[in-house]
Amino acid sequence: MLKILFFGQLKDVTQTEYLDIDIIQNGERLNTVAKLRSLLQEKGAIWNEYLAYGRALVAVNQEMTGDDAEINEADEIAFFPPVTGG
Repeated sequence: MLKILFFGQLKDVTQTEYLDIDIIQNGERLNTVAKLRSLLQEKGAIWNEYLAYGRALVAVNQEMTGDDAEINEADEIAFFPPVTGG
């Protein structure tokens, strides 16, 4: 199982703190962040908008990464909005 976490505004708009997802979906292995992001975006318009590439940062096992990162069974993937400071 993949553990998918949502933080900040993403948690609020999706009304979801976390999901547990099987790494095999529709007979296909979710082996990259890009495939996982695409699957999540299919959940609806809000998910599509707020998880769009460039709108949500991603970390795998608490390390910042990009959509080309490989994911494996039992990984923890976190999505969160870009953070600005001042």
